[in-house]
Amino acid sequence: MNHLPLTTPALLEASEWITPILLITLIAFTMLLRHGKQAAEGAAWVARVYAAAAVLLTIGVTLAGPMRIELATLGPAKLAFLIDPLSALMLVLVSFLGIIVTRYAIHYLDGDAGQARFSRWLVLTLSSVLMLVISSNLLIFTSAWIATSLSLHQLLTFYRERPAAVAAARKKFIISRLADVCMITALVFVWIGHGTWEFHELFANPVGPHSGLVAGFLVAAAMLKSAQFPFHSWLPDTLETPTPVSALMHAGIINAGGFLIVRLSPLVTQSTGALNTLALLGAFTALFASVIMMTQTSIKKSLAWSTVAQMGFMMLQCGLGAFALAMMHIVAHSLYKAHAFLSSGSVVNLSQSSWTPVGRPAAHPLVVMGSLAVSATVGFGIASLLGVSLQSDPGHILLIAVFIMAMSHLLWTLWSSSMRQRLILRGLGIVVAATAACFTLHAAFEQLLAPSLPAYAPLRSVVEYAVMILVALLFLAVLVFQSQLPAWAARPSFQRLYVHASNGFYLGTLFNRISR
Repeated sequence: MNHLPLTTPALLEASEWITPILLITLIAFTMLLRHGKQAAEGAAWVARVYAAAAVLLTIGVTLAGPMRIELATLGPAKLAFLIDPLSALMLVLVSFLGIIVTRYAIHYLDGDAGQARFSRWLVLTLSSVLMLVISSNLLIFTSAWIATSLSLHQLLTFYRERPAAVAAARKKFIISRLADVCMITALVFVWIGHGTWEFHELFANPVGPHSGLVAGFLVAAAMLKSAQFPFHSWLPDTLETPTPVSALMHAGIINAGGFLIVRLSPLVTQSTGALNTLALLGAFTALFASVIMMTQTSIKKSLAWSTVAQMGFMMLQCGLGAFALAMMHIVAHSLYKAHAFLSSGSVVNLSQSSWTPVGRPAAHPLVVMGSLAVSATVGFGIASLLGVSLQSDPGHILLIAVFIMAMSHLLWTLWSSSMRQRLILRGLGIVVAATAACFTLHAAFEQLLAPSLPAYAPLRSVVEYAVMILVALLFLAVLVFQSQLPAWAARPSFQRLYVHASNGFYLGTLFNRISR
């Protein structure tokens, strides 16, 4: 891994304009003290300032390399920012989402008596996330982590007269405090073992006397933050909040757990047990939430369970050591989910005008096997053409296999339609294009984030191979389940299962009773 120098030419240049940017932001923030629409417009201008700073810092990283900007020192605590390819990527993503969300909120809450209060907390939440992204040490990271959660809580309880919103926010508050305890515990063990919180010093010597404990607490904090099983039910319950908050939360804040694992990957990779736990629970969360998502009749509820599933798959990628692929997943999911929530009102009309396979029979086993064979040929063939090494790490083969299963689902869905001949050729084209695009983007993210990620080459043990085989079988089981849904739909046992799944198997209800 490339380690950052304490001073760089870019640091000297950046320090000259970082202070004016902060001052301009402060001046813009004072606009939020006014009322209504003026406060919302002030929030939008703050987001624009953040985006401009993100672009300038990204240009600086591109031209001069990673920067560490230290503004103040108080004993072991240092107010310092780390701008490298990883933080620059997230900085641009979050600030872009901030612009979209704040602009949307101007008209969404126009005339609401609490619009000024909403705008203040929205800016504080966005600022906390950006501070987390560019933190240069674990102390600032943990402080921003907690600040993000506390400010988000105020947005989740914006409609205090809605009992469901208050109950969901209370559940989220409890789980977030557990995540905070895990982060603070990791913070203490890092100081005991290393005597520093600075990332560049920790990454230079990640091995410490409490490496396993540190990795374990960091993984626990990430899974709590990113709604992983069994602490997932708070996310689908927070839909009473205003739509801009849902968009920011599902597209940005929920990624904090994944970003934690990627940013601190040199520390997390010191424990194979922590990585295996992350991979196994992430895979289970992805499949569990996917099954529940298929039973939802509410668009927003379905999107919320989709987020849980996507975060689970992203955690699986992190657990397998595919950190660049996890970041690609974060970027793609954030852009898609922000658009999905902010345009959810038009999804119904869109779905009514779109084609869906109606009355299709259950897929014949030979059709499923054939679609898997075609997708595998395309997937591994394109991987070989693009130079993806299939012998380097079986973890990457597992991820390619999961992608192949997703493509095979598309193929047999089209095969079961009445417009089979026309759609099959189109489906094959989509599979080829999607596979090539996925692998090409993955290679680009690997190249882009190479200076920020550890040179991690996992030595897989028997336990890890067993975990990967189990994960592959779980994904295959869900694929078979989906292919046989039409045949099983009329069975009483399946109808009972459908009811249980539509209620999240009552885990959320159980946690609601505990959190009262």
